[in-house]
Amino acid sequence: MEKADVVIVGAGHGGAQCALALRQNGFTGTITVVGREAEHPYERPPLSKEYFAREKTFDRLYIRPPTFWADKEVTFKLSTEVVGVDPQAKVLTLSGGESFGYDKLVWATGGDPRRLSCAGSELAGVHAVRTREDCDTLMAEIDAGTKKVVVIGGGYIGLEAAAVLSKMGLQVTLLEALPRVLARVAGEELSAFYQKEHRDHGVDLRTGVAVDCLEGNGHRVTGVKLADGEIVPAQAVIVGIGIVPAVGPLIAAGASGANGVDVDEYCRTTLPDVYAIGDCAAFACDFAGGNVMRVESVQNANDMGTCVAKAICGDAKPYKAFPWFWSNQYDLKLQTAGINMGYDQAVVRGDPDTRSFSVVYLKQGRVVALDCVNAVKDYVQGRKLVEAGATPDVDALADAGVPLKELV
Repeated sequence: MEKADVVIVGAGHGGAQCALALRQNGFTGTITVVGREAEHPYERPPLSKEYFAREKTFDRLYIRPPTFWADKEVTFKLSTEVVGVDPQAKVLTLSGGESFGYDKLVWATGGDPRRLSCAGSELAGVHAVRTREDCDTLMAEIDAGTKKVVVIGGGYIGLEAAAVLSKMGLQVTLLEALPRVLARVAGEELSAFYQKEHRDHGVDLRTGVAVDCLEGNGHRVTGVKLADGEIVPAQAVIVGIGIVPAVGPLIAAGASGANGVDVDEYCRTTLPDVYAIGDCAAFACDFAGGNVMRVESVQNANDMGTCVAKAICGDAKPYKAFPWFWSNQYDLKLQTAGINMGYDQAVVRGDPDTRSFSVVYLKQGRVVALDCVNAVKDYVQGRKLVEAGATPDVDALADAGVPLKELV
């Protein structure tokens, strides 16, 4: 049976960063990364942006060139999935049926796209946008003549895809079941701004609409039927309604977890010598009032990977990384600092009509997060407000002429 001192399951951002950080922190043992896809680790955010728009070729998406990993003596088992974990024997069962041993296990699998539960979801032409293969398949359909695309889901993935598709001249309809886009992650002010932007760019954006089923010609999707009976014509459908944490084997092995797998302040699961990082790991977040949650971001995956690497190398420190996010749509760069969970007040700095403004979120007078649209200075200075737990004067906060650094 093959074995490695550290096995990292998942070849995304978190898994790659953990392997890199192990070497950077002096780890000399064997490292094997098990990845479901055929590719070495690559950046995920550009898939729905620059790669899909053909502004970047795939080779520019690699986190490190494949030769880099060989130089660092990091071994990869690609096109391979872990289907079972025996935490007592410290043995994994791989998708090919073989066993693989470990001393330390790092679970960095992220999540699988949440699928539609309605009829027709299995039809050809229905896509997620999470892997290179997803994007390549959709891009090939567009090259073959697809013009009418329906995007289901008004979160960041759906909005980013809609922006790229509309810029390509396609006829795009975006459907969101909730009363506004970004309802789970942003305030009404930001939602209203992005809804207007997309409509101004020609997207048929509809909120508060429910999908009944997908219509097809027996094989391929032809339309999306809404709850009111209307059928929206579609030659392709993109489903962007979130992810399901890919933690089945860990939970089956006895790990604690309801929404993902639970980890402590050192990213340890309840199984011995098993860590979890990134989108699949639920932890008590200091920047969300200690609430146990998953944070779906590249920053979180990378910083958790470094946290685990240091712990394995004997330099364990609690995970306290500052959460930040970004989204590119059209010529708009959104940068988010902090987590706005439980906010009770939102203050707008600047005029959204100028397409450069910020929304500052407060909870009991304390700044907990900012959304900054084409406002880099606010983002850089606003991070310090969140980190300091600042309680600034609200009128000064709303005055775009007052630098945020003066309010710390």
